[in-house]
Amino acid sequence: MISIIHGNDIARSRTFYIEERQKYENPDVFDGEKLDYNTLFQTFEGNSLFSEKRFVFVENYISKQRANSNEFKEIVEYLTKNKDIDITFWEDKELTKAQILAFKNPVTNLFNYPQILFTFLDSLRPNNLTSVKLFHSLMETMETELIFYMIVRQFRLLLSQVENTEKNIDEAKRLAPWQKSKLKTQANYFGKDRLITLYKKLYKIDYETKYGLTSLSLNSTIDIFLIDL
Repeated sequence: MISIIHGNDIARSRTFYIEERQKYENPDVFDGEKLDYNTLFQTFEGNSLFSEKRFVFVENYISKQRANSNEFKEIVEYLTKNKDIDITFWEDKELTKAQILAFKNPVTNLFNYPQILFTFLDSLRPNNLTSVKLFHSLMETMETELIFYMIVRQFRLLLSQVENTEKNIDEAKRLAPWQKSKLKTQANYFGKDRLITLYKKLYKIDYETKYGLTSLSLNSTIDIFLIDL
């Protein structure tokens, strides 16, 4: 069986992936960037007739490969032809339909953030109280700590667009052109100096919350931050 675990909610997908791994004793775990056909073949075929069945887990392989590369085609062909094989792929992003269908109808588990999260992040700009309403709606389905993390991430990405530092930020390097354009437009609502000030404020919120230096809850602190944008 070929299983694929993917999606942009890495925390949930990773937890599910680890739980799946823990179901087996001594599974084979590979870094996808170092995996090749020979290694995979030897793992499944290099055991004696009476050896136990192998359960293989591969991290970040599919998203790193070119669909037309010969080795990727060889691996896909080998896995799809051998129905008794058990292999699970974990990817730290959502795969495309083409990437998934290359494996001929694998079992898939998709873990994505709710769409309202991205609507909320896009709403972050000065004098837009809609962001406060969206924040409270988000808290019904997401933990406040995760929402705060995503706010920090959004401002880090916004800064990368005005400071030309995206080459130093992995998340920024993976952005599509349309995403960069969207971020630049959003960043222009603030300007570089204001973004730096707000990013420092987020750092202060994180520090004070983590070390119990504020009497306010994280929910209330985020409310104030959003109102003051």
